[in-house]
Amino acid sequence: MTTAPQASTVAILLCTRNGEAFLGQQLDSFAAQTHAVWTVWASDDGSTDQTMAMLEQRRAAWGPDKLKILRGPGRGSSPNFLSLACNDTIQADYFSYADQDDIWHADKLARAVAWLDTVPKSKPALYFSRTALVDEAGRDIGLSRLFTKQPGFQNALVQNIGGGNTMVFNQAARAILRAAGNDMEVVVHDWWTYMAVTGAGGVVFSDSAPSLQYRQHSGNQIGSNLGLRARLFRAGLLFEGRFKLWTDINLKALLRIESRLTPKNQQILADFNAARAQKGLIPRLIGVARSGIYRQSFIDNVGLYLAAALNRL
Repeated sequence: MTTAPQASTVAILLCTRNGEAFLGQQLDSFAAQTHAVWTVWASDDGSTDQTMAMLEQRRAAWGPDKLKILRGPGRGSSPNFLSLACNDTIQADYFSYADQDDIWHADKLARAVAWLDTVPKSKPALYFSRTALVDEAGRDIGLSRLFTKQPGFQNALVQNIGGGNTMVFNQAARAILRAAGNDMEVVVHDWWTYMAVTGAGGVVFSDSAPSLQYRQHSGNQIGSNLGLRARLFRAGLLFEGRFKLWTDINLKALLRIESRLTPKNQQILADFNAARAQKGLIPRLIGVARSGIYRQSFIDNVGLYLAAALNRL
C-alpha cells in the first residue's frame, strides 16, 4: 500500500504595523485557503493600535502552530519582510510574502504551490501574479498591469514587475536572500527578491490571473502602477534622478551575492555598470544596448533610453 505524498508546507511571512482596519479580512482569507498546510509568521513593527490584540486572538483560535508572532526590526516594511525571509528558525517548503491589508483568493497558495512543485528543489524559483485592485471599501476598480515580456535579470535590473504581496518562493530562492542578509539597504523587498532570484539563474512564473484583492488606500507604501497618471509619476521619478539612486542601491546590494550570479549575469551586470560609467552620450547608449537591459513596454523602453541619454540611469 502506497501513501499519498505530503502536501508542501508554506510559511506565510506577514508584516504588520497599525493594521487593525483591514487585518481581520486578510487573516480570514488565510484561513479560507484551499491549500491548508501553512503557518503564519507575523512580524509586527511597533503597532500602537489593536493589531497585536487581533493577532493574539487569532493565535488563540487557530493554535500556536498556525500563527507565530515576532517583533519586527522597526526599520520599515522592507527590512521587516527581509527579517522574516532571512530568519533561519522559519522552516517550510515555500515562503509567501503577505501584506496586512489585502484579501487573498482562496486558491492563491494552491496555484503557487502547484507551479513550484514542478521545479527541482535545487533550482531557485519565484511565483508572482497580477492583482485585482479594490478601493478601501473593497469595491473592484480594475486589474493590475499585465506584463507580457519574459521575466529575467536584464529586466529586473531596471524594473520590478512582481508585487511582493503575490510572491511565493522556494527554499533555493530563500537561500539566496539569506546569503545577502537582511542588514543591507534595498529599494523594496519584492524588487530585490526578483533581482536576486533571476540573477542567480532562478526561474520565474508571472501568473496573468490575479491571486488576491490589492487594496488601494492612502496608507499604501507603493500602490498599483496602473493607469497613465501612475506611469507619468514613475517617469518623473526617473528623470529627476530618483531612479539613478535606486539603481545605485540595487547594484550595491547585488555585490553581496555576486558570486552566486550566473557567469552570464555577472557579465550583464559588468556591462551595465560599464555603460552607466560612460561619460559620453553615444558610448553610454551603446553600452546600455550591449547590456541587454529592458523594460516591459515600448514606452517604458523609450523612457529607459532617455534616462540613459540624460545620465539618469
